[in-house]
Amino acid sequence: MTASRTGVTAPTGFRAAGFAAAIKPTSSKKDCALVVSEAPASVAGVFTQNKVKSATVLWNQEICRQGTAQAVFVNSGNANACTGEQGLRDAEATAERVAEGLGASRDNVCVCSTGVIGVPLPMDRILNGVDGCLASLSPEGGADAAVAIMTTDTVPKEASIEVELSRGRVTVGAMAKGSGMIAPNTATMLVFITTDASIEPGPLYSLLKQAADRSFNCICIDNDCSTNDTVLCLANGLAEAQPLMPGTPDYAAFGEALVSLCQDLAQRLVRDGEGATKFVTISVSGADTDEDAKMIARAVAQSQLCKTAFYGNDANWGRIACAAGYSGAPLNPDSLQVWLNDIKVMEDGRRADYREEDASERVRQPEFTVRISVGEGPGQAVFWTSDLSFDYIRINAEYRS
Repeated sequence: MTASRTGVTAPTGFRAAGFAAAIKPTSSKKDCALVVSEAPASVAGVFTQNKVKSATVLWNQEICRQGTAQAVFVNSGNANACTGEQGLRDAEATAERVAEGLGASRDNVCVCSTGVIGVPLPMDRILNGVDGCLASLSPEGGADAAVAIMTTDTVPKEASIEVELSRGRVTVGAMAKGSGMIAPNTATMLVFITTDASIEPGPLYSLLKQAADRSFNCICIDNDCSTNDTVLCLANGLAEAQPLMPGTPDYAAFGEALVSLCQDLAQRLVRDGEGATKFVTISVSGADTDEDAKMIARAVAQSQLCKTAFYGNDANWGRIACAAGYSGAPLNPDSLQVWLNDIKVMEDGRRADYREEDASERVRQPEFTVRISVGEGPGQAVFWTSDLSFDYIRINAEYRS
């Protein structure tokens, strides 16, 4: 059941704010966000697989190793990546300013950044943003925070869900940003999840990793993995419910709700992809294992030839077969079947009997499914991708202009 108030302040005991600090001097949009729990919370995170990591990712990884956090500060407009020791000092100084304002420990403050790589943070404006957020914290501030973390996004992304447990109810809320530089594992996304459930950091990480693997690691807009990818979850335990323990039905129910919430946000990221005009589901079945199926789905989802064909309304199933073949997964070409929605375009490794105009009509739709069967095995996977349009090139060519 969906909570009545969406976003990161939907769970009990969370406040948030957004503030315009002119991180980019030419911009007047809100560009600093703060999310605060009334009590120290268990924290877990999953991060970029890029070896070049922002200073904020390194800072947050250490906090997640300790397992407790009370606040998350976020700036857009500057990634604080490839900024050396100064970047680490700036992340620490930001956390200290937040901690001072809350009367908390800096080691309980996560710091996230998104924007241009290789530019030092304008610390005077960052610290002004911290102060502005502290002054405007509110249980109704989630919407402002969701706007403040946006970069090339065209719409804010918030969600929440309530989970009925055997004794009590908990709420999970979230906000996300991401529109480009999105490819597994995770993406140029920032995702912040809050919950009033009571759960230890270790089990929380296990559920978050499972949810990310079934959502944020199953999307593609382009083929770039960012330096700043971060998904954080804070659980403050303030709901009137029993603690979640691994192996119990309540733990499983909470985990499935977390997956559902993350899949919802992940699909919204794809729909808001830079220049995207199509939302395409890649569904693979019949592989030897789920991982093999995921390799095939990922290859098709990331193929620039497939994505440009989707944009051009071209039912070019040969590109889909090609991508499946180079995915690295075991594959018998003579068993390959491909459908575009309900139209079978490839059968037993060859063109099926279909009308080209029917297939073209399917890919002309703003949303459609590419279904691929590779055999009789139990392995299956789903990926979500977008098309690749002229606007994507324009947006990224002008990104620093």
